[in-house]
Order: sequence, then structure tokens, then C-alpha cells
Amino acid sequence: MDIYLPIAEMSVNAPVIIALGLGVGFLSGMFGVGGGFLTTPFLIFYGIPPAIAVASAATQVTGTSVSGALAYYRAGAVDLRMGSVMVAGGFIGSALGSLLFRFLKDLGQIDVAIAILYVLLLGTVGGLMLAESLRALEARRATGAAPRRTRRHHPLVAALPLRMRFPKSGLFVSPLAPFLLGAVVGALTVVMGVGGGFIIVPAMLYFLGMAAGVVVGTSLFQILFVSAATTLLHAVQSQTVDVVLAGLLLIGAVVGAQLGSRAAQRLSPERLRLFLALLVLAVAVRLLLGLTWRPGDLYTIETALA
Repeated sequence: MDIYLPIAEMSVNAPVIIALGLGVGFLSGMFGVGGGFLTTPFLIFYGIPPAIAVASAATQVTGTSVSGALAYYRAGAVDLRMGSVMVAGGFIGSALGSLLFRFLKDLGQIDVAIAILYVLLLGTVGGLMLAESLRALEARRATGAAPRRTRRHHPLVAALPLRMRFPKSGLFVSPLAPFLLGAVVGALTVVMGVGGGFIIVPAMLYFLGMAAGVVVGTSLFQILFVSAATTLLHAVQSQTVDVVLAGLLLIGAVVGAQLGSRAAQRLSPERLRLFLALLVLAVAVRLLLGLTWRPGDLYTIETALA
């Protein structure tokens, strides 16, 4: 069943888009990621213009995060104080990112910029995740148990002034660290349509040293508010949010997030991280090929409405 997208000005197969939302929502609930880092590339592969894919994916990330964050909040696995500091930083980062997005769009370079940023970011993060997950699996084979992670925040975090207690996360650190982390994720959400969870979750664990039990829920809490602000900015400034496309994605994503949050409690975390790392690297390779392969048609003609 095909449905016409008014902003993208093309027809899409509705069940395929819903299935994409379901799969990304499942990963969101399982790993605490917003899912935009997968939604946006897959929409681009499908043929959606990158700028519209970014803005519509941010809308889908909002709905996914609502479902996932509620599930973790009910389980008492959200640090509201830490999440609020990150949200404040995310709002600042979103505002700055929207200026950059508008600038690149006016230059006509937004499509290439999005693809290059995805290749660099996904390649780096995927490689680091793959190395870490392989080390964890090797340690489990050698000792019969997963290696114990030492909770310790980075020396740069320890050097920051104005410390604050975050009892639920088990931290006494400067709020500047989570604020700046939230700002970076906010900027990435606007420019790339990512929720930022695949960056913020490892950063919470290894940079801030947060208690693992509240990391995923707090990540989803932050992503929820920042992606909502991003959607508003895209809708007002660049008019690239396709509500029909976002609605199809949300139908599957909300259900998938609930299923993913339940599955995360039953599966091996080392194997889950390995699967996610391989998936991230596969998407990066596919985007790199799209940038370097010679297309069948060297030129395309588009008409712009006055």
C-alpha cells in the first residue's frame, strides 16, 4: 500500500516504513538509543531526501523515546536530576545546531554534509563499540563471567568546578560535564537527526562513570526533550518535517520500544553490544559506498517552487 508524502513529494510503501519504525524502536528500547542514527540512513537508502529524512527521523525519535522513557521511569531507572542538566545543555546545542543546518541548507550542501558526518561518526563509534564488545566476550570466555567495570569518571570531569551530587547515579561531579555532553548531543540531533543515545550511553558509562542501572533510562529521558525541541526547530525554520512519514515511523516505533525494553532484560549485554556495533559499521560502510560509487545517472533535475 503506497502513501504519498507531501513534503518529500514522493510515494512510499507504508508497511515497509512501519516495519522500519518497529525495528528501530526495538533497538531504541533495548540499547537506550533514540534510533535516529539508523532511521535517517535507512530513509536515505529508500530514496527520501536527506534533509527531510533528518527532520522526520527526529520526530520519530521523540515518539520512540516517550515510550521507552516511560517504561524505564516506571521501573525507577531514570535519574531526573542528571537528565534535567543534560536536557538544558541539549536545548542550547539544538539552537546552535539549527543555525548550522540552515546555513548548510542555504549553501545547497546539506545532503553531502549529512552523509559525510554519518560516515565519520558511525565509523568511529562502531569501531570503538566493536573493540569493547570483543574484549568483553573474550574475557567472558576466559573467566566464565563478564568483566567487572570500574566506575570512575574521567580526569577531565574530576577537574571541572562547581560539583553537585547526583545520588541516583552515584556521582559527585560538576554539572558542567553532563551539560556539555547534552549540548553536543543536541547539536547532533538537529544536524543529523540522531537521538544521540549511541554516543551519550557510552559517555555516561565511561566518561561520567554513572551507575549502569540508570544510564539507559536517563539517556531516553534526555533524548525525549531534545528531539522534541529539534522537531519544532525543523518545522519552523526549514519546513522539512514530513508529518505523514513521521507518523508511519511512529506507529511501529512506539510498539518496538516497549518490546525492546523487555528483551534487554533477558539477553547477554556483551552480545547485544556486538550486534549493535556490527550494525553501526554496516550502515557506515553503506553510506561510504554511496559517496564514492559512481551513480548510474550523473545528473538529476529538480524544480523548485517560487
